[in-house]
Parts: sequence; structure tokens; C-alpha cells
Amino acid sequence: MGRGAGQRGGPASPAATGRTPAAARARTEREQTPAPLRRDVRLLGDVLGQVLAEAEGPELLADVERLRRAAIELRGSAEPLAQLERVVGIVAGFDLDRAESVARAFTVYFQLVNLAEEHYRVRILRARGRGEDGPASAPVPESLAAAVAEMRQTASPAALDGLLERLEIRPVLTAHPTEARRRAVVDALRRISQQVERLDDPRLSASEVAGVRRRLLEETTALWRTSQLRRHPPTPLDEVRTIMSAFDETLFRLVPELYRELDLALAGEAAGQRAPEFPPFLRWGSWVGGDRDGNPNVTAAVTREAMAVQSEHALRGLEAVTRRVARLLSASAASTRPSRVLLDSLERDEAELPEAAAEIHTRAPDEPHRRKLTLAAERLARTRTGRPGAYLSPAVFLADLRLVQRSLAERAPRLAYGELQHLVWQAETFGFHLASLEVRQHASVHAQALAELAPEAAGDPQALDRLATHGWPAPPPVEPSPLVAEALATFRAMAGLQRRYGARACRRYVVSFSRSAADLAAVRALASLAVPEDQLELDVVPLFESSADLAAAPQVLDEYLALPGVARWLERGGRRVEAMLGYSDSAKEMGFLAANVALYQAQGELAAWARGNRVELTLFHGRGGALGRGGGPAGRAIRAQAPGSVGGRFKVTEQGEVVFARYGNPAIAQRHLEQVTSAVLLASTPAHEAMLLDREADFLADARRMATAAEGAYRALVGEPGFVEWFKRVTPIEELSDLAIGSRPARRHDRAGLEDLRAIPWVFAWSQNRCNLPGWYGLGTGLAALAGEPGGLARLRRMYREWPFFSSLLDNAEMSLAKADALIAGLYLELGGRPELTAAVREEFRRTRALVMEVTESDRPLARRPVLRNAVDLRNPYVDALSLIQVRFLEELRAGVADPERAARVAELVRLTVNGVAAGLQNTG
Repeated sequence: MGRGAGQRGGPASPAATGRTPAAARARTEREQTPAPLRRDVRLLGDVLGQVLAEAEGPELLADVERLRRAAIELRGSAEPLAQLERVVGIVAGFDLDRAESVARAFTVYFQLVNLAEEHYRVRILRARGRGEDGPASAPVPESLAAAVAEMRQTASPAALDGLLERLEIRPVLTAHPTEARRRAVVDALRRISQQVERLDDPRLSASEVAGVRRRLLEETTALWRTSQLRRHPPTPLDEVRTIMSAFDETLFRLVPELYRELDLALAGEAAGQRAPEFPPFLRWGSWVGGDRDGNPNVTAAVTREAMAVQSEHALRGLEAVTRRVARLLSASAASTRPSRVLLDSLERDEAELPEAAAEIHTRAPDEPHRRKLTLAAERLARTRTGRPGAYLSPAVFLADLRLVQRSLAERAPRLAYGELQHLVWQAETFGFHLASLEVRQHASVHAQALAELAPEAAGDPQALDRLATHGWPAPPPVEPSPLVAEALATFRAMAGLQRRYGARACRRYVVSFSRSAADLAAVRALASLAVPEDQLELDVVPLFESSADLAAAPQVLDEYLALPGVARWLERGGRRVEAMLGYSDSAKEMGFLAANVALYQAQGELAAWARGNRVELTLFHGRGGALGRGGGPAGRAIRAQAPGSVGGRFKVTEQGEVVFARYGNPAIAQRHLEQVTSAVLLASTPAHEAMLLDREADFLADARRMATAAEGAYRALVGEPGFVEWFKRVTPIEELSDLAIGSRPARRHDRAGLEDLRAIPWVFAWSQNRCNLPGWYGLGTGLAALAGEPGGLARLRRMYREWPFFSSLLDNAEMSLAKADALIAGLYLELGGRPELTAAVREEFRRTRALVMEVTESDRPLARRPVLRNAVDLRNPYVDALSLIQVRFLEELRAGVADPERAARVAELVRLTVNGVAAGLQNTG
């Protein structure tokens, strides 16, 4: 993309490298960093410097500072190639030990900067909540209050009530391996964050401030001395436990706070004194322990254990809150007369749980509401441990809560609809299962199982439907193959989880690479062989990923729902259907622009199909964290969806580092979910859908033409003979595939082709070599197809201003371009020995960057988002330093290292730099 340090020729122009020779601009941008953030970064940087000096002597700190200053000068140099030679020379002077220490120092620095930025975001959110950055009466943009206010101006009360009644937000947490940090590292950073937050307290004395600094030095020393890399990959159950930390520390407490925000927006001062005007709309899902597509480590036994872990956390959480709320309900029977129904229920509880009842009766003899809730907490404890007196289902627990609530509502409504309502919301949202565990499997696995069990029916949807509805002519084989045995065991596990935790616990079965009605009917046929139909509620969810599959989705659903057995299931389920759209593999197949257009068209076509078939459709968006996998701001993505495709419902995967970036901090998590919910509400209004239809009629044909050109350019690159081998040489794909960051292999099979490589490592590798190719390649060619026509540029600018889909797409590409770096990427691309491929990437980068700037009328990426631009600019020199260490030792590996011990250490160092670059860029896959 840019000339490498060893290339001959004139100096690269600023336009070619994306760098500016204006050192003054860099200084100005550093000065624009908000003072509180500057203070925290400086503090943490000083602490780290002291830790480095204490750990390995002042020489290490001196080497880190020398590389840091040289990298900053590289960014502001009028002669970038000459300065690059100097920086490369510094890195070349490090022996292996020193390079490892320097790389570790920069990695820890990024982790601390990320922490400081997160802390600053929380500080800003709190200030906005207090009305400190705008009129006190104006709601915060993208908040629930703002959404309700806007809808009350544009929609009737009945329309608003109807939308709230069907509102449904379903985040699905996955274990896709994109969280490169160890749990020990995350925990150390959380402890450091707690100390930084203490410094915001103006009441601290001088000795207390000194104590905070001492703790910061202690915790940063622990972080420095903690290995950044896992030695062994996590098991699926390790991943389940990691995800549980997000529920325990954030999501369980967050849910009632979010609901209360909506309650306040709707009811104002009456909130907390009356029943809420909406049903609970958050429904959490999880693939962790259920996703077996290409992961042989996920078995039926693992799925059962995963739900047991989830239930343990749900029941512990509900029990703790129930006991806390019980203590709040200390109103006496004399002041707040209980209902006869409550007294009768309490009498039955006390007869069934005499010991617990006697204990609470001694402490609170005249407090019946408290006694009832305390016994409810005891029942939850017995449910968790499997002792007599347990709740039979979460519905029975909810009935107890509502009984107490009704008893209080007449005389003490604030007690009925305050903290007790929060507990009701938690019980309604999480049940005893915490999150709906979804199973996913590749369609080819079902095909193989049926080829063994019923070859005459395989591939025939009608025959498969008859097997599912009328039964199999013979029972399953006594000794089936391992593949068949595991497939049938999975359905039995799902049925068992439903019996124990309720149907919501595990009923969805996602079929990867769904290409025909037979792929979906196969699941129901196999399920019927494993479990009687009346013992398993099963929702088969097709996952459409390739361009052909996306285009064929409505036809596949038509054929599937026309099957007699499926038609009966559809009517029993209220004509609700779910279909998943895969962003990752479609982008890997078609390229950034073509995949986005194909997905947009699929959304619109499926929405039209649902209207025509009187079906309530939920589109499940399989988005990744990186922009090349459908990532980006969630609120904008929702508002940019095709008209009619939202309809009050939004379901999306949340994976890898995104889970902890969005849900690791309660304030940030609440803001994210507010933005998502606000966007879903506003995107579901008739006015918004009418606007989208108007823009689509005007611009969609142009988008299709651009997509065709972009796809041609992308396929020409990845279709070049030897492209996969070149890709392996110019990225650390092999090294990052060895990172122990997930239980799932990087490839579905052992084949070496690009089509078999999972999208996550594909995107991860390109971000590491600073190309970010999946987030923009082909876009320039697509834009040029329209820009080259008379009036084409003006039309593109109007598309960007007026069409949410196109503006969101270009803004996401702009972020990818801002994080790419032509000069550093050039060093990686030289490793491939294919100058024609390097030239193609460089030229498309130049074309894309220039045209995106032309269309957005900017002089550089992110110019219209100065805070984000500043953050990227401030990080880039430090990322450069790590990248130069990585590429130096990657070159050594590519050349071959004769000494096995050194080869292992070099590979370990490269993996360490992968962690550091990921932290610096704040994205992996």
C-alpha cells in the first residue's frame, strides 16, 4: 500500500501514505484531548514508566521512550520514508529479550489508555445525564426519553402503545474468538479502573490520594507481571464462565435500570407509583456452549452443563435481590394491611418450609410482605440446590412476586412498583435460565446424518416433513455412528433443558449455510427421531450467508413453510418466523460494498415476503465487531436497515471483545442498550419507513451498479492464483490462529482454501498488518463507477447526505481507512514477494481513500468526527511501534528459523504483538 523502508524511489506523497507532514497539527490534536482524559493518560503513563523502571531498570524505560518519540516523529515527518528507516533501525537494534519487553510495555500502555478512555466516556455520560452539556430540559440524544418525545410528536398514542407492546431487543452473546485478552488481564484492569475512578472524588484527603497512587503502582505491577497470552485454549465451559461475568457484574443489574428509564420517559413523575405501561422487551440469548458449527468441543453434554452454569448464576442473582427487597418491605400489617390472598399463600409457605418460616417470623412477626418474600428467596435457594420446597418453574416465582405487588399496590404503591418492580423485571427477563441457549450446526452435518439414517429422504423436503410429522418407520440404530449419535443427543439435551428450565431456555436451532427447504426440514426430521414432538418446542432458524443464499432466502422460506408439518407449527406459534443474515462470510465472499448491498436487499425482500405471507418476521443479524464483519455503531446500523425490516424487533450477535467493550461497564452498557432501543423504536415508525422507501427508490439502482463493480474488483484480487499463500505471508494469520483465545478452530475443515477460513481470523489478520482490507477493498472501484459519470460525484454526495444506508456504509469504511496505514502496511506486503498484488492493494486503497474523501467532502478520514479522529491519531504512533516489532520478527519467521527454541520464542513474540496491536486498534475480528 505504501513504499516500504527498503524500496527505492522518490518519497511517498502525503496522499499516498495518508500521513501529514504538519507536526503542528499533531500537537494541536494532542492539545484538543479533553483535560480530564489527558490527566488520566498522563497519570497511568507515569505509573507504567515507574513500574518498568522498577521491574527491568531505567534502560528499558529509555528504550521504550526512544521508540515512542521516533514513532511520533514519523507521523509528523515531511520525509516519512527517511524517518521510517530510522525507526526500523531502532527496532532492529533490539535483541529478542528487549523486543519482548518493549512490545509488552506498549501492549500494557494501550490497555491503560483504553481504560482511561472508557473512564472518560463514563464521566461524559454522567455529565449528560445531569444536563451539564445542554439545556436541562432537553433529553439526551439517542436516549429513550428522546425517542419517546419524538414519537409522541409523530405517532398516535395507540401507535406508540402498539409498538411498545411488540418491542423486542435480543442481544445474543457468542464465544467467537475475538477477545484476545486473558481473564486475568481483564481483572487486573478492572482493579486499576476502580482506583482511577476514586480520584474523581473531590473529598479525598492527601493521604487517600497517595494511597490511590500506591494501589495503582501495585496493580500495574501485577498487570505488567501477568502473562498476556493464554497457554492453553479455553474450553467451551471456560467460555461460558467468562460470559457469566458480564451478566453478574453488569447485565443483571442493568436490565431494571434500562426499563426504569423507559418508565420515566412514559410516565414522568408517576413512574414508580403505578404499573409500567410496557412489557419487558429485553431477551438475552447465548451461543456459548450451544454453537457446535465447526467446533467439535461443543457436545450435548457441554450444552447441558452450560445451561446448568447459567441457571446457577440466574438463581443466585434472583435470590440475592429477593432477600434485599424483602428487607426493604418492612411495612407492618397494621400500617399496610395485606391481602387475604397473600396471607393464605404465606400460610401455605410456612407449612411447607417450617424451619425457615420460624426464623423469619421471630425477626419480623408483623411484616407479612417481608416474610413472604424471604420465603420466596428460600425457595430460590432450594431450586438452585435441588432440595424439597423448590419452585417448579419461574412462572410460579413470578406469581409470588405479583401477589406481593398486588397486596401492596392499594395502600403502598411506591413499595409495589419501586425496587419490587425491578425484581419483577429481572425475573421476567432472565427466568431461571438467564439467557436462551441457542444451538447452531452446519447444514452439511444434518445431511451426513440423514445419508446414514434415511438416504431415500435426504434432500427431499416433503419426505423429511413426513418423517417429522408421521414418524420414522424404524427406531434409531442401536449403535449409530458418532456423528448421528451426537446429532440425536443434541435434541435430547434441548428437550431435557426445556423440561427443567422452561421452553425459553433452549428452543432455537440455527442452521448455518441454509440453502434449501430440505436443510431446514432435515432438522425437524432428526429431532423427531430423537424426541417425541410433544416433548420439544423447536424453532428452526435458517442462516443465509452467501450472495446466492441471500438472494434465494424468500423462496427457501416459501418452500419450507409450505410443508404441512411446518405450516401447523407456524400456526401454533402465532406465525412468528426468524431468519438470520450472516455478515461475516458474505463480506469475505463478495467484499465490503457488495456484501452490504446484498444484505440490505435481502432485508427488504424478506420484509416484503413477511408482509405478503402475514408472518411476524424477526431478522437476526450475525454481525461481528470489526467493520469488515458488519460491525460499527449499532444505532446507526438499525436506522439504516431496509424499510419494514425492523418492525419493533432487533436481534444481533454480540461477540468477542465487543461483549466486554459494550457490557463491561454498567454506564456504557446502559447507554448502548438505550441507543439500540431508541433506534429500534424510531426505525419502526411509518414516517421513517416512508423516508427509507423514498430514498431507496431514488438510490438503490445506483448502489447495485456500484456493488457489481466493487465485487468484480474484490473477486479479481482474491481469485488471483496463489493469493492464499500470499495472504499467509503478508499477515500473521498462522500465528494468530495459534493464539489460545477460543475453543473453536480457525477453520471449519483442514482444507487450505480461502473459502474454508473463518471470517474472524480473515478480518483479524488484515487488521494486524494495517491494511484493514475487508473494511474497504472494492469500494473505490464501486464509487468510481458512478463518480466517473456526468454529475456522478454530486449524486454520490446527495446519497451520502440523504440515505442512511449509504451514509452509514461510508462512515464505517472511513473508520477502516483511518485505522489503516499505507506506510506500515507496505512493510508487510513486501513479505509476500508478489509486487502485482501489492500494487493492486495500494491502488485500490488510494482510489478508495480519495473518493471517500471527495464524497464526504473531507480532507482526511474522520475529519467530521474530531474526537474520534483525535483518538485514532494519538494511538497510531504507538501502534506503529508495535507493528514494526511484529513485522521484523514476522520476516524472520517467513525466512525460516533454524533453531527450534528461537523459532518458538519469535512466534511467541509475534503473538504478543498481535495482542498489543489489537488493543491499540481496539478491534480484532
